[in-house]
Amino acid sequence: MNRRSFLKATGFGAASLVLSSSVPGAEAQRDRILEKADARIEKHRKGDAMLRLVTPDGKSLDAGLTVRIEQTCHKFLFGCGISELRRCRTPEDNANYEKQFAALFNYATLPFYWDLDESHEGKPDYEHAEEIIHWCKGHNITTKGHPLAWNWSEPTWLPDASEAVMETQLNRIRQCVKRFKGSIDIWVVVNEAARYDRDTCKKTAPKLTEAIRQMGVAEYVRQAFKTARQANPHATLIINDACEPVYAQKVISQLVDKTGKPLWDVIGITSHMHGGYWGAKPIWEVCEYFAKFGKPLHFTETTLLSGEEGWDLREKRKDTNFIWASTSEGENRQAWQIVEFYHVLFSHPAVKAITWWDFSDQNAWLEAPAGLVRTDMTPKLAYQQLMQLIKDKWWTQTEMEVTAGGKARFRGFFGEYKASARIGNRELTTSFSFDQSTKATIDVPLKENL
Repeated sequence: MNRRSFLKATGFGAASLVLSSSVPGAEAQRDRILEKADARIEKHRKGDAMLRLVTPDGKSLDAGLTVRIEQTCHKFLFGCGISELRRCRTPEDNANYEKQFAALFNYATLPFYWDLDESHEGKPDYEHAEEIIHWCKGHNITTKGHPLAWNWSEPTWLPDASEAVMETQLNRIRQCVKRFKGSIDIWVVVNEAARYDRDTCKKTAPKLTEAIRQMGVAEYVRQAFKTARQANPHATLIINDACEPVYAQKVISQLVDKTGKPLWDVIGITSHMHGGYWGAKPIWEVCEYFAKFGKPLHFTETTLLSGEEGWDLREKRKDTNFIWASTSEGENRQAWQIVEFYHVLFSHPAVKAITWWDFSDQNAWLEAPAGLVRTDMTPKLAYQQLMQLIKDKWWTQTEMEVTAGGKARFRGFFGEYKASARIGNRELTTSFSFDQSTKATIDVPLKENL
């Protein structure tokens, strides 16, 4: 299946096929990656399960009864940044944001930027974070905090001595992880450590940057992870940066304890593509390269634009009438790119999470048309295509007849499920989990649906 066939199979017309011809990469290799994507998804994201269904009084469900199996959540983490929850322009926009976010995603990245959270020393403000956590719990959405340590910005009140700055940074990590234990158990601990010494960092976070330089980047990262681990031994800890060799050389390979055991649980990879889509082949090669470290991969920050592509349009912004707008052509391009991007990542066994960065064009990073919904909260084609993938093509709903002993076998995507059956006027239901570690037979006690 070449790219043309792939795009046609996913519902794109001639306009998309014309746009796709500009994507770089070796076409034969790219097509092989796409051709085998569905087979890899079938192999790595699905499994066979045998249910043993039992009535509330302990009896096996009678053979011949129909049981309905409905997936309620993916095991795979399909996520998005959620910083603008209840901070949109109007109450109507806020309502649409919530409704459309919850309909699509099971994973949310909460902002933890130190200078914004703690503008006054010793008085952190986590009111918005608490509000987001409460909302996510109500919608069965897993939460992640991002980032605990990043020298892109810093509080104005930091001390002058580098040793004191680092002590304060580590205390910030400790306090956040402890405070939100049980509410947020996935953290980006250190962000962009491999590029800590950029000129921009020296200007916007001079004290933190100097403190890292004096300690050494490897030791800085090790201390940050040790601190987070001590604060919550069961947390999932992520190291995060762009997919560059320096990331692997300076950070990942150095982040081990005295026995050589990694201090991190997950490799985070940023994939902001404001300047243009990478293409299937480079994406696959990134996965293969970082999978060699033997840890799960999370694509933590993903952007594809639905308007003019480019990183820095500030020159155009000098024209007060300039708006970096979403366009019909751009939305079509963004949609087929997102379909291809998600197919490649979801089919790679090492990838366990994908996070889109800006849900809406409202207040998007760099003011770019980077959202899945427009500024008026209407969904773009990319949103619709993701919905078709995550909640349709990659979603399991089925009915079957129970066999002897109350057994029912099905094949489905790993995740959370609901099972239901009707006996006369009684509606019986239950929920269960299903993933690679699930034993051969799952005992499913049904309950009366009162």
